[in-house]
Amino acid sequence: MHSVMDKEAPRKMLSLDFKIHPLVPNNLDALLLIESCSYSHPWTRTNFMDSFAAGYLMQGLFKTGPLCEDLELVGYYVAMKGVDEYHLLNLTVSPSFQRRGLAKCMLNVLQNAAKLAHLNWIWLEVRESNRTAIALYTAYGFSKTGERKNYYPLGKLGSNLRENAVLMSMNI
Repeated sequence: MHSVMDKEAPRKMLSLDFKIHPLVPNNLDALLLIESCSYSHPWTRTNFMDSFAAGYLMQGLFKTGPLCEDLELVGYYVAMKGVDEYHLLNLTVSPSFQRRGLAKCMLNVLQNAAKLAHLNWIWLEVRESNRTAIALYTAYGFSKTGERKNYYPLGKLGSNLRENAVLMSMNI
């Protein structure tokens, strides 16, 4: 299990080339670009706008450029706060920035946010075919706790085919 981190610990884990900032609606085009490059069934503009409207925790991972104001969105997460948990709805790293430990850094930030909010759990669903994500979450400390039958759309958009989700949780 992970040790308790202070507020700045997640930021310290990122190199100086990456910063975590709250997402804002002005980030929507960059979000949609990464989302469409990452998934067969990406979130829509409406999904993200609804998340902003609901006040979900939405953090972006930005790569800094030569000028301080040059920020490129390379990853993000969306989490919904529950009574005793954060429910991780979306965690995505741009394909060209994957396998650099950036998803783990965002999970560190989310875990720290949960601790600061006095929450005890993080829950998520992941496609059962997404072995890479399942391995990441398992290595991070999540446990498989169940299955949601026919949870995700499968095949071409508009198809009735569905895929099961693996339900995972981590006690903080």
